[in-house]
Amino acid sequence: MSAHVIADDAEALAVAASLAEEFRAGASARDTERRLPRAELDRLSASGLLAVTVPADHGGADVSALTLAEIFRLLGTADGSLAQIPQSHFAYVNVIRRQGTQEQRKFFFAELLAGRRFGNAQSEAGGKHVQDIRTRLESRPDGSYVLTGVKHYSTGALFADWIPVLARAEDDRLHVAYVPSDAPGLSVIDDWDGLGQRTTASGTVHLDGVAVPGDRVLPHHLTFEGPQLHGAVAQLLHSAIDAGIAAGALAEAAEFVRTKSRPWFESGVEAAAEDPLLIQRFGELDLEVRASQALLREAARSVDAARADLTDDTAAEASLAVAAAKVQAARAAVEVSSALFEVSGTRSALHSLNLHRHWRDARTHTLHDPTRWKIQHLGRFVLNGTRPPRHGLL
Repeated sequence: MSAHVIADDAEALAVAASLAEEFRAGASARDTERRLPRAELDRLSASGLLAVTVPADHGGADVSALTLAEIFRLLGTADGSLAQIPQSHFAYVNVIRRQGTQEQRKFFFAELLAGRRFGNAQSEAGGKHVQDIRTRLESRPDGSYVLTGVKHYSTGALFADWIPVLARAEDDRLHVAYVPSDAPGLSVIDDWDGLGQRTTASGTVHLDGVAVPGDRVLPHHLTFEGPQLHGAVAQLLHSAIDAGIAAGALAEAAEFVRTKSRPWFESGVEAAAEDPLLIQRFGELDLEVRASQALLREAARSVDAARADLTDDTAAEASLAVAAAKVQAARAAVEVSSALFEVSGTRSALHSLNLHRHWRDARTHTLHDPTRWKIQHLGRFVLNGTRPPRHGLL
């Protein structure tokens, strides 16, 4: 596999905008038919976008968090499923940046620059809570490991070259094993049947005695010792996806009203787009979208500032700024995608038009982690100066 190498932030944004327009054209049909976006992901890999966070000293563009968030927002405006697939990819690139040895960085950054994709085998079902990880990483006398477990919600795994697996070693600490997708004993099952984000193929990964060389395992537990931005960056990308879904839904609603909706007979206007009540409602929805984008940009700048000067205080500020962005983006995505029907009229509910994909994507994606806990952490900091906890969901 070969891929273009993006030079800087400006090029990354231009490429993302171009691909978003390309992907938008087929988004509804892919969702309706549940046609998995393999060709689109190959285009994404070949474009070089999946390597934009590779450090400059390894040949990458090392784009800012502000640019990375905008890349995801642009993709989210086009296709809420497609935008979700590489989210874990970048989260596990960050693990290598922070915890990888020089040799591990050299190897994996070269893989990324060549267009290779990371998947995700993180979450598990049936445990006490989301961080109750039971997949085991057992060491062998020769320094290698054996992986055993079952993972769910494994977004990106079906399309990946490498699947990062979150597991516990004998000391019960969390590690990440980077496993090639064709490794013996590893199988990826396309059993995702969510009402939204239908083409993410977020199915199940089975690990049956998978052999892993020692140099493909990283100590993820160290990520959360001391100030860190792992959770903030991961959540920033989730926020960007929600903000993108909201903007995409608003744009499609406006186009529908301009071209297809009929005015309510009491309005006395010739076109639905001239109805003052609809104009008022679109203004309200635009405020929600603008607020989500503004908070997203503020959060991304906080992450960039913390990266330049990482302390307990700057890391906390970044996490809180991202939390605020995530709450607003989630609200905007659900509200705007639901209001699409309110402003567009009865015809917009036709299954054949598939306008409901925006709401289904928003409703599904915003379930990833509860915004109520983000509001809790914001309140605790405002009232008591309590810094947010160090974990991967904040």
